Amino acid sequence: MALSFSRFARTGLRHALAAAALFAMFGASAHALEAADVAPLGADDFDAKSAAIDKLIATHDAASLALLKALSEDNVTATDAGEVLVQDGTDGQSAHDAATGKAVAANVAASAQPITLNNQLRSKVAGALSGLQLAAPDVQTRRAAIAELLKNPDPSMKPMIDAARAKETDPALKRRLDTLWAMTALHDPDTATRLEAAKLVAARHDLDMYELLRPLVAKNASGAFNEPDADVRATAQQGIEALDSIQRRSEIFGTLFAGLSLGSVLLLAALGLAITYGLIGVINMAHGEFLMIGAYATYVVQTLFQRYAPGAFDWYPLLAIPASFITAALIGAVIERLVIRHLYGRPLETLLTTFGISLILIQATRMLFGAQNVQVENPAWMSGGVTVMQNLILPYNRLAILAFSLIVVGIAWTVLTKTRLGLFVRAVTQNRRMAACVGVRTARVDAWAFAFGAGIAGLGGCALSQIGNVGPDLGQSYIIDSFMAVVLGGVGQIAGTVIGGFGLGLVSKAIEPFWGAVLAKIAVLVLIVLFIQKRPQGLFALKGRSAEA
Repeated sequence: MALSFSRFARTGLRHALAAAALFAMFGASAHALEAADVAPLGADDFDAKSAAIDKLIATHDAASLALLKALSEDNVTATDAGEVLVQDGTDGQSAHDAATGKAVAANVAASAQPITLNNQLRSKVAGALSGLQLAAPDVQTRRAAIAELLKNPDPSMKPMIDAARAKETDPALKRRLDTLWAMTALHDPDTATRLEAAKLVAARHDLDMYELLRPLVAKNASGAFNEPDADVRATAQQGIEALDSIQRRSEIFGTLFAGLSLGSVLLLAALGLAITYGLIGVINMAHGEFLMIGAYATYVVQTLFQRYAPGAFDWYPLLAIPASFITAALIGAVIERLVIRHLYGRPLETLLTTFGISLILIQATRMLFGAQNVQVENPAWMSGGVTVMQNLILPYNRLAILAFSLIVVGIAWTVLTKTRLGLFVRAVTQNRRMAACVGVRTARVDAWAFAFGAGIAGLGGCALSQIGNVGPDLGQSYIIDSFMAVVLGGVGQIAGTVIGGFGLGLVSKAIEPFWGAVLAKIAVLVLIVLFIQKRPQGLFALKGRSAEA
């Protein structure tokens, strides 16, 4: 028994001594700071605060890490006597001295004032915390720390980055650390280091590197280069030229996509107009309001899903698409039967009448839904975008509309070329009197064609609702451009309408950066007028067997 107790005592004493040694080591590392190191944090001089934070970063021991973390969480205060305290709780009554680690009286902790940091110092502290995580054993933690530091590289992080580069074993992280190191070493006193850093930064081909490379080739107030070494300047200049090339390519592809996106919208607006204008010859100034009707039909379907089936909200477009087509087609059929059928052959009266119909539809919409715009939300799968190049993100909703417009074109082409209705429409378009002589009911074909064109415009409104707010005046923004696309492509020609819509979109977006949106539209109109003077039938002439064609 005595032997067992003695062995137990020796074992306990050995554990106690080891614990005491560890406590002493931790305490020495945890409170290695001095009052002079942390005192500037409580002063009003932000430069002195920045220097103090730099010293904490250079020390990067446990006490420095704890103080930096407390600074990031706004848990550091200062007394009137200049003592810097770290709050231990949310009550403001318990705190310890940042330098010594000793607890302070409750009244002292309560009277201390929070330390103020500006955005630059907050960014420095956040970067320091990320820098201290570069040595973390977990790969994901190190990857996140590198990503954070790449957003805002700080030269004061260079010692930590040097140590991390020497220890990093993951090849991918090592390459990113090389880039991060280069971003912090561009102003190193050693010329060879600056040259190596400039080469690494230039090789990254990242547009965010502009602001790092430009100072190397710039001149100061006295006319001398900021960077004295010619090789470093040449490397930086090559990197800038490569970035300029990337920027130009991004702008070109961005302009092309913007033009195609606008063209897809114009195509949806003009496709139905091409059918009705080519068949009936009616200048329908109310065609834009069918876009508006389709957009409001989408809004109604969205509201119903939000109220009665919120769990299936992401699928509301599947019901909104047929709803917008049917609603616009029915209203179009009613208008054609009640009004437009009595005005065939009288273009001026038709123009004025359809303009009046557009005003009636706009006012009726205001009475039903109010004069304010309503918002149609994108489903989750249409939110966000895909990054195809640096600073070029293609929104999913725009990509969806582009694909949707091509699908609608395919459906319209199939209806007009592969169905009995399409055969009658083409026959009436080419020679109305001959079609009537062989038994085609031209009046019924007119009604079906007008309803079909209005329905396609409704589909355009459904698409437009996904890229902007919906209002009573929605259609007024597209009616003129729709007519221009139809006239440019050739009356009654689907292929011409497709080329006309996309062509107008591309030309408009190509001119806008130089002249602005208004002058670009004027320039496009002038170009179309000049083109029609030379080719009145448009890009694709309608083929027929009569002189009327």
